[in-house]
Amino acid sequence: MEPTKFFDAYSIRARLFPAVIAAAPALAAIALLVSWSTLGLSNAIASIGMLALMFAIADLSRARGRKLECRLYAAHGGLPSITMFRRSDKTIDSGLKARYRTFLAEQLGVQAPDAEVELLDKSAADGFYDQCGAWLRQNTRDSKRFSILFAENVTYGFRRNLLGVKTIALWLNAIVVGVCLLFLWRLGFDIAGPVGSRVGLVLIVAVAHAGYMLLAVTRGAVWDASQAYGRELILSCESFLAQPRDAR
Repeated sequence: MEPTKFFDAYSIRARLFPAVIAAAPALAAIALLVSWSTLGLSNAIASIGMLALMFAIADLSRARGRKLECRLYAAHGGLPSITMFRRSDKTIDSGLKARYRTFLAEQLGVQAPDAEVELLDKSAADGFYDQCGAWLRQNTRDSKRFSILFAENVTYGFRRNLLGVKTIALWLNAIVVGVCLLFLWRLGFDIAGPVGSRVGLVLIVAVAHAGYMLLAVTRGAVWDASQAYGRELILSCESFLAQPRDAR
């Protein structure tokens, strides 16, 4: 990941936020168990370690999320922007899709598949719909003009990337819990003292974190976001059709 792209709107919300959530117990442990009253070597090491951990997890979440994405699409018959364009799919009105096929075929300079071609040669029809999706993605990069589409893309990227590091996040959570329990054991399980109370707070964060990762971060949630984005991508044709032909 290029450093200059790490701080754009999409990267912060869809890549950095999943990294922060994945490492939440570790970040809580560093923030609460390291003394910040005075600046010293330990503070510098902790700060650098936090930044390095965020960058590493963000990069890893993107890579693992993309691998998961391929398996998810294969399990559901393809990209939503492809499957929703098929005549057999009723997510979007068939009349609207007919208009979009005609418009996109004109932009691509190819012939749109008719119902017979789609029935007899599914791969050829899907190839056309794949080209349509690529054209739409390339021409809807203006996040202000296509704000709803951008928001759906961010939601999908966030859920996909977080699911990509779900296992790693749970293992990191388990390590933090183990370290905290060791701290408490050495303190005689005294959670009333200043150190024990901070360790107890880290454990509460770890339990809440584990519950969220296990219950909310699922393949179903990623697929729902993917469908919402695919539908909005196809419907973005309306923005182009609303323009005068000369402007298009």
